[in-house]
Amino acid sequence: MRDTFGHIFTLTTFGESHGAGVGGVVDGMPAGIDIDIDFIQAELDRRKPGQSRITTSRQEGDIVEILSGVFEGKSTGCPIGFLVRNTNQHSHDYENVRRVYRPSHADYTYTTKYGLRDHRGGGRSSARETISRCVGGALAKLALRQLGINITAYTSQVGDIAIERDYRKLDLSRIEDNPVRCPDPEAAALMEQLIWQVKGEGDTIGGIITCVIYGCPPGLGEPAFSKLHADLGAAMLGINAVKGFEYGEGFDGVGQRGSQQNDIFCMRDGKVDTLTNHSGGIQGGISNGQDIYFRVLFKPVATQLREQPTVDMDGNDTVLQVKGRHDPCVLPRAVPVVEAMAAMTILDHYLLNKTVRM
Repeated sequence: MRDTFGHIFTLTTFGESHGAGVGGVVDGMPAGIDIDIDFIQAELDRRKPGQSRITTSRQEGDIVEILSGVFEGKSTGCPIGFLVRNTNQHSHDYENVRRVYRPSHADYTYTTKYGLRDHRGGGRSSARETISRCVGGALAKLALRQLGINITAYTSQVGDIAIERDYRKLDLSRIEDNPVRCPDPEAAALMEQLIWQVKGEGDTIGGIITCVIYGCPPGLGEPAFSKLHADLGAAMLGINAVKGFEYGEGFDGVGQRGSQQNDIFCMRDGKVDTLTNHSGGIQGGISNGQDIYFRVLFKPVATQLREQPTVDMDGNDTVLQVKGRHDPCVLPRAVPVVEAMAAMTILDHYLLNKTVRM
């Protein structure tokens, strides 16, 4: 099982949803970075359960404990170990799925690969593992902050309710004003209402998160393998429930011609610039200094409170109705996870660019 993300800036995670806790080890963190524990905790608070009526009712403090690699408020350059203890597991809620394959979960695939599985919340396949990603991402954000690189993500679509696609026309300062984390207040109210309705029906719904990376310098990424957009895509597709990734104009650009899509170069303030940014800040797999923007598609959460037909481990037909506390829509809590994965990818490529030349 591969549990490490990154090349130079790496995050190795451990723990299960219903174990003692989850945590990780960050290696490659530059020395001398100011480590703001309150900021790291705030990032975890954005991800934690029980935030509103449209998220799971599971109540977890999700308090991070830094175990190593920080001295007198600064990173030492040594591995940073951390732990977040689980305090509110209801493992008995999963007893009826011990020998049953839940539709669209990893139960069957895990069993075929490893010969056994942790049926309590999915074990390592549980979205609770993203706690470690948020801590790693918060550390990466602290390093990127000193480089003038900032990352912002938000909910841009839930079901068929979508907002303006051009992030430049939105007031992104309003993202945290509502539980959906959507910068459009009117659309956010409709999204919240839809999620609440779906939750009441025992069903789930998906959507799209948009992410923008500001201040990324030109030159990050490799021309063949480890293209910057490919590594960003891999980072996003490794998040639970993600089914799609597009950057720049993405699929919307299919209806245009090259003459409409090409980003024309120009000189601005003595520097090479582009008149447009259809490429999404990446050309030839390498950042060009423009804003990097992309969209991540999340499927409806697989866990439903409705009855569903399935089979058990002996191949017998059965009917499953799950218990427990589950998110009807993962997007509100996935926004900080998308930011975290983007931050770790960008910092990793920044460090790679400092050490590797073609």
